[in-house]
Amino acid sequence: MAVRGSRGPVPGDGGPPLVGYTLRYLHDPAQHWRQRYDRYGPVSWERTFGLRVVSLLGPDATGLALRNHEQAFANGPGQQRIAGPFFRRGLSMLDFDEHRHHRRILAGAFAPDRLRGYLAGMNPSIERGVAGWRPGARFQVYPAVKQLTLELATRIFMGERLGPEADRFNAALFACIRAPGAVVRVPAPGLRWSRGLAGRRYLEEFLRLRVPAKRAGSGTDMFSRLCHAEAEDGSRLSDDDVVNHMILMMVAAHDTSTITMTSMSYYLARHPEWQQRCREESLALGTPAVDHADLDRLPSLALVMKEALRLVTPVPILLGATVKDIDVLGVTVPAGTVAALALAFTHQMPEYWPSPERFDPERFADHRREDKVH
Repeated sequence: MAVRGSRGPVPGDGGPPLVGYTLRYLHDPAQHWRQRYDRYGPVSWERTFGLRVVSLLGPDATGLALRNHEQAFANGPGQQRIAGPFFRRGLSMLDFDEHRHHRRILAGAFAPDRLRGYLAGMNPSIERGVAGWRPGARFQVYPAVKQLTLELATRIFMGERLGPEADRFNAALFACIRAPGAVVRVPAPGLRWSRGLAGRRYLEEFLRLRVPAKRAGSGTDMFSRLCHAEAEDGSRLSDDDVVNHMILMMVAAHDTSTITMTSMSYYLARHPEWQQRCREESLALGTPAVDHADLDRLPSLALVMKEALRLVTPVPILLGATVKDIDVLGVTVPAGTVAALALAFTHQMPEYWPSPERFDPERFADHRREDKVH
């Protein structure tokens, strides 16, 4: 079977009846993408999670969609199908002029001086959090880092400590994060999708109650910055937009950072020679806290982070949709098609990364730069 574009069919198949390739994807997405790529090439269609999706595999296909010179790909229509109820109207859900308008308003909260201020505020919390860790045979990195990043996100992003509400807030965030991966996508009580919807409602209520005080105050936390941010024409975000952006940014700060730092810890534990290199560079700073200006003095840690992101990609796939017909490497993908950009597949293609399963941070070093070979 094929999806027909204006130049001919998009290669592919729907997979088994009803479930399509959902179960195979959940079992081993890397192997699934590899089989699709070897069979159909970088552009093919399939059925997964109840959707007919065109997968874009490899740097050429994904690069074309990410650059989006023809303005043919939109994030919102694709992501709404999967994550819309949980992260609606966050920045990554907006497109074209509206996206650019919101970015201009948000830019003030991410100016260099603001980022340096956030880091200065993070360091005391990091020091206190790490001081409470008791490494040992039963020490689990992921829960410890997750708790630390939650505290950092609430202190720096929201300007407060949650206290007794921290567990419920954390559970609501986690429910929203997990819900887009639900196989059964109906609000049945007790199921993942329903828990995600409940989590979203709680986060909206929690944040909305705090908006008036943030608008009236003069805080330096990111929540306050969003409430006061203005575009050049003087326009501001509505209360709804502030809440929507905060939910998405809390997830981005909390979940993706936790995954990355946990992956880095795992690979440093498996490779003590790299652990020692990073330790020596950190000690050479001669300070208990890292300043923004110190980041360039930690090159080994930067290499380890890049390699950890390659091996364990926190956001392995991006969903979008075509708003007009677009030629992708000789295949015309019709308007209205849900497109899946498999970033994690590109990160581990042996065509571009020698021994892609091996932890090798030097592949990003100046004398190799395997990330620039394509």
